[in-house]
Amino acid sequence: MDKIDELDRKILRIITQNARIPFREVAEQCGVSRAAVHQRVERMYDIGVIVGSSYNVNPKMLGYQLCAYIGITLDKGNMYNSVVEAIEQIPEVVESHYTLGSYGILIKVYARDDMHLMELLTKMQEIPGLAQTETLTALDQRIKRTIPIKIKGE
Repeated sequence: MDKIDELDRKILRIITQNARIPFREVAEQCGVSRAAVHQRVERMYDIGVIVGSSYNVNPKMLGYQLCAYIGITLDKGNMYNSVVEAIEQIPEVVESHYTLGSYGILIKVYARDDMHLMELLTKMQEIPGLAQTETLTALDQRIKRTIPIKIKGE
């Protein structure tokens, strides 16, 4: 992690807590110019410290009442790429992770209701190389945050 210094960490901590904060305010909190904040954020994008830029949308406000995690067992480990490529074609799948343990793949999906979830599962179970699925329905989400950004002296 020699790619970023303490000022970068301070900037990251501030902008990860409020992505809409003006650079002017970040600069004031860090004791530097707005241009310095802008240059450092751009550099952190360039070197891959900051990835992406997005707004978080509440799926329930768009009619997706169910959140589920689906553990996928593969017929063979070498089927991973083709199975993930097929899963990528399902827009309701919002995350995919190649995992160790009981499942080869763990995905997160949003569905409008039980029937929609069943349709999604049926579609997935037709994918060649996918042996079986296990579905866990999320009832509540209390924690959603980025990793802690440590600053020297803390």
